[in-house]
Amino acid sequence: MTQELRNIAIIAHVDHGKTTLIDSMMKQSGMFRDNQNVDVCVMDSGDLEKERGITILAKPTSIQWGEVRVNIIDTPGHADFGGEVERVLHMADGVILLTDSAEGPMPQTKFVLGKALKLGLKPIVIINKIDRPDGRPEEVVDEVFDLFVSLDANDEQLDFPIMYASGRDGWCVKELEDPRDNLAPLLDLVLQHVPEPSGDKDAPFAMLATLLDSDPFLGRCLTGRVINGSAKVNDTVKAINLDGELVENGRLTKLLTFDGTERVPVDVVNVGDIICVAGLTKTSVADTIGAPSLTEPVASTPIDPPTMAVMITVNDSPFAGTEGKKVTSTMIRERLLNEAEVNVAITFKESESKDAFEIGGRGELQLGVLIETMRREGFELTVSRPRVLYQDVDGQCHEPLEEVTIDVDEEYSSTVVDKMNRRKAEMTDMRSSGAGKTRITFNAPSRGLIGYQSQFMTDTRGTGVFNRVFHSYAPYKGDIPQRRHGALISTDQGQAVAYAIFNLQDRGVMFVDHQTPVYAGMIVGEHSRDNDLEVNVLKGKQLTNVRASGTDDAVKITPPRKMSLEDMMAYINDDELLEVTPTNLRLRKLHLCPHERKKASRAAS
Repeated sequence: MTQELRNIAIIAHVDHGKTTLIDSMMKQSGMFRDNQNVDVCVMDSGDLEKERGITILAKPTSIQWGEVRVNIIDTPGHADFGGEVERVLHMADGVILLTDSAEGPMPQTKFVLGKALKLGLKPIVIINKIDRPDGRPEEVVDEVFDLFVSLDANDEQLDFPIMYASGRDGWCVKELEDPRDNLAPLLDLVLQHVPEPSGDKDAPFAMLATLLDSDPFLGRCLTGRVINGSAKVNDTVKAINLDGELVENGRLTKLLTFDGTERVPVDVVNVGDIICVAGLTKTSVADTIGAPSLTEPVASTPIDPPTMAVMITVNDSPFAGTEGKKVTSTMIRERLLNEAEVNVAITFKESESKDAFEIGGRGELQLGVLIETMRREGFELTVSRPRVLYQDVDGQCHEPLEEVTIDVDEEYSSTVVDKMNRRKAEMTDMRSSGAGKTRITFNAPSRGLIGYQSQFMTDTRGTGVFNRVFHSYAPYKGDIPQRRHGALISTDQGQAVAYAIFNLQDRGVMFVDHQTPVYAGMIVGEHSRDNDLEVNVLKGKQLTNVRASGTDDAVKITPPRKMSLEDMMAYINDDELLEVTPTNLRLRKLHLCPHERKKASRAAS
């Protein structure tokens, strides 16, 4: 007998509590022993996910509730990883839309909900973090309904059930006055509201590959949902792409389903199961795996194209090869090709000489996560400034626009509006959100937002909340001013000296500390003026027998400015590069030699 099934995806804006809610659902379904030590946000299993506190990869899990097995798909909330959400919604029959009781619907809420409604999925709306002191659940419910209407939801989708919850404390209720005991009301509603998986049990086996990852024991593992039929271990199958062309023939050497955070081997899979298969070497995401008699591929929604790209090349600085193990263009190329195969939101292009690679993605964070992952794997590489990808529409240049939602204290709103106007942004809405906060919405060119995040945090004294999501393509907005300040460039190779840094502090902000290794052409600080300045950070104090008043003052160095990988990518200009190694991040000029820099500037002018 086949077991009753429900397949749901949890979608929300970043940091609205998806993974925390899944933690509570797992605990209350009896998945863990009472004395078992369980991590917080157990679904965020990657190192980067744990460090940054965000979900990067979509991951399925399952719980048992009564006689029914509920497959739950945890999805990323950040706009840069929207490609993951677009793919995994195909595996679900319903969605739980989570909304913060204070923040309300945010840009990514609109994005993921729009994708779910287009697929005809029936949503359950949960107003989460109901215990926040600044919560406003009734207003948020109205805002969510308005969002459904603006996204052209049909009558059945508009008749969505509403629940109130605290995922951290593990309770969910239908009315705010109900006793707040556990998540049983939510799980019971999922069984009632979400339909059972559809599909023909007697048709030939077919499944759509949605996620691809690698297992040290099983090799390439493809995760997807069984659309029709059933399959057994060692069955012969074939894989076809979206055009119906044969990709490969093979055998299902291993079939696995999800039980909590683990994969469990099974002998047979049926319609509606979310499974993982091993044994296929060429099949990739969006391909259909099916019985040998299968001729028609399963339809797959096309992924939105990338809006931003960086150029990745081999590290050719004087320190090349001293800190990393994977330094050749061949190794970098293979790694990027593997990433483009696994992550459909990433695009890969290479130059004619095959020594430079253009990687396209949704934003700085997605590209930064890829580069940080490669760095931890031992790669050395150089990265260019991110650039937006333009489109030619009827002979006119169009650029990507993003919808930006900013929550700031009222006293900083004028500063933010001024800075956004300089970046060619158009304000579409401005309203008070209570408690002295203002919510401002803009449509802004993507290229104007590169590098603005750190400036925004400075302008709002760290209190502002900045959210963005892709909106559309629009005609080119004209020139946008780039970084105002020039760079302080090292003239020689060696270790920086505290005495030299002390005497250069009046020239600008330093990026290096005492005894930091530097080389000629490396950027060691930001000039206080708009031109580049070559400086000697190796110059030590001249030692003599002469003593005079005031010459032996203690050297006091201001701590250098530390920037993250994404901050550095956004900081550099077109004539600069970011050098990435397993142990260091360095800013440098494209041309290390000052004579070559002068030639390049003359040629550009």
